[in-house]
Amino acid sequence: MKNKVTILIIASIATLIALSAIQGYLIENAYQLKKKSFIQETDDAISDIDNHPELDSIVDVIGEDLRTNLGDYKNNRISKAEVIRKLRIKGDSVNQSYMERYTKELNAINLGYKIRYKRQLTSIIVYNGQEYDTIFPSAKKQSLTILGENFEDENSHVVKSARTFTEFDFITQERDSVFTTTLDVELKTKDVILIMDWKSIVFRRMASLLIISVLLLLFVVGLLYYSIKNLINQKKITEIKTDFINNITHELKTPLATLSVASKSLKNTEIRNSTEAFDNTLNIVDRQNTRLQKLIDQVLTNSLSAKDIILSKDAVVDNDYFNDLIADFKLSTQQRELSIINKVCPEEVLLRIDTFHFTTALLNILENAVKYGNDQTEITIETSLKSNEYYITISDNGQGIAAQDQSQIFDKFYRVSHGNVHDVKGLGLGLYYTSQIVNAHQGKITVQSELKEGTTFIITIPIN
Repeated sequence: MKNKVTILIIASIATLIALSAIQGYLIENAYQLKKKSFIQETDDAISDIDNHPELDSIVDVIGEDLRTNLGDYKNNRISKAEVIRKLRIKGDSVNQSYMERYTKELNAINLGYKIRYKRQLTSIIVYNGQEYDTIFPSAKKQSLTILGENFEDENSHVVKSARTFTEFDFITQERDSVFTTTLDVELKTKDVILIMDWKSIVFRRMASLLIISVLLLLFVVGLLYYSIKNLINQKKITEIKTDFINNITHELKTPLATLSVASKSLKNTEIRNSTEAFDNTLNIVDRQNTRLQKLIDQVLTNSLSAKDIILSKDAVVDNDYFNDLIADFKLSTQQRELSIINKVCPEEVLLRIDTFHFTTALLNILENAVKYGNDQTEITIETSLKSNEYYITISDNGQGIAAQDQSQIFDKFYRVSHGNVHDVKGLGLGLYYTSQIVNAHQGKITVQSELKEGTTFIITIPIN
């Protein structure tokens, strides 16, 4: 049974992990689609800005300057690096007017979010009919920002890549001859944008999907947790009930077996003819009948919950009450190596308690201290009054209670065991009954314990 439950729990958790992974994968796909759709939406919105006549005229100014510089380069008057430097300087000189116009057009679109823009040069190749000459890129720099803002390329997006072919003439001189040469120029540029807070925008657009997904996941996790918890509780209850039935069966067998032998003995002629033997046998029957009755009463009485217990409260002085309780308990146990230390507070406190039920509750704790105690049992009873609450502390030097058992010792039928073996006979009702009696007095009971260090029960009840 235990293995089946374990397998079921593992299978359920594995299924939950698999479902979570699938859901995560679907959310990731939805995120990528939303991101792509959002970027495409932005691309479409700003696609016409680059075609604005005023912006084109500014770009043409840069192009004219570039052609002049390329002519100087082919005449060996400047280097490739100088061509790029002059191009950057020209771009810087017109960039402010270009961005002012670009920003104006961008504001007219009213996207609802901010973007940053730049145009980068990626390639300049010159062809003179015989060979190609790469002016840019250089080995160190792969792109050059000629217009727009400078920002990191991380999280940026290329909205447009352009490849332009231009043919222009320039005058060159070889020795005493002057002639015109035609050059073909290939320019490659790209327009890059950075959408500010684009992740937040995409997540906002996915908010409903994310919220529903999280709620569904939490619901499934909660349902799984509830199901597993119920399964474990049901398994625990089944084991406790089985244990209780075994214990009560064991407790009933002895008096029933004795009654069976005694009843058969009463049919014996020799026993019936002997007055002494007959009386002894009847006494055995009477004692075992009383034992059975007490056992049944214990099950019935100790199974009551706090709301079912009807209290008949008496006013008692705490010193007298505990002195009588300790004296009666010592007399009933008849254990030579039992020591009870009385630390009841010296000032008298008037308690209103149901003496029968409350005494039975305290005796259950004391009897457990003896049952699970050492060869030399030492019990300390200490009381104190704090803020109209009366504290009763009962400590022993016994075996102690494991941490995993402490939260369950007040449950009905629960008994602390070592493995699958109960070292001490009992029905698992004593501490349950004690907790119900304390609750019926509007009090509370807690336990503090460590293995081999003893156990302390703390009972708190109001005095008013």
